[in-house]
Amino acid sequence: MSNPPPPARPLAIRVENALQRLATDVDAWVATASPDGTPYLVPLSFLWTGSTLILSTASKNPTSLNLQSNPQLHLAIGHTRDVVLVTGTAVVITPTEEQADAFAEHTGFDPRTIKATYPYFEVTPTRIQSWREANELENRDLMLNGQWLT
Repeated sequence: MSNPPPPARPLAIRVENALQRLATDVDAWVATASPDGTPYLVPLSFLWTGSTLILSTASKNPTSLNLQSNPQLHLAIGHTRDVVLVTGTAVVITPTEEQADAFAEHTGFDPRTIKATYPYFEVTPTRIQSWREANELENRDLMLNGQWLT
């Protein structure tokens, strides 16, 4: 028989935990859709800037092509019993040198050193959710319409 889950975390603690994951985790599962609606899921490294996420992938990869035609995406960070889900909108950016350096340092991957073209995407979250157990599902929203709920 398994132990009962710990009590649900208060919203402020869940936001703090989610921000910590965003700042320290390196990889996320990124879900996009092609123009005909075909879903595509891939792991990508990311950098959290404090308000947005920065991703980079080869320009000919499905994720890049999908985001250039449909900027909506979902990202999942963590595992099923400690997940942060981000819904957002991506735009292609030319990163500043500081952003590109921070991305390379955080992820261990520097797209500037690759011969192929690797555009950078800046993702602005519109919704962020987080939960560890079923007792946190009811109040899983931490951000709605781009606004933190705390």
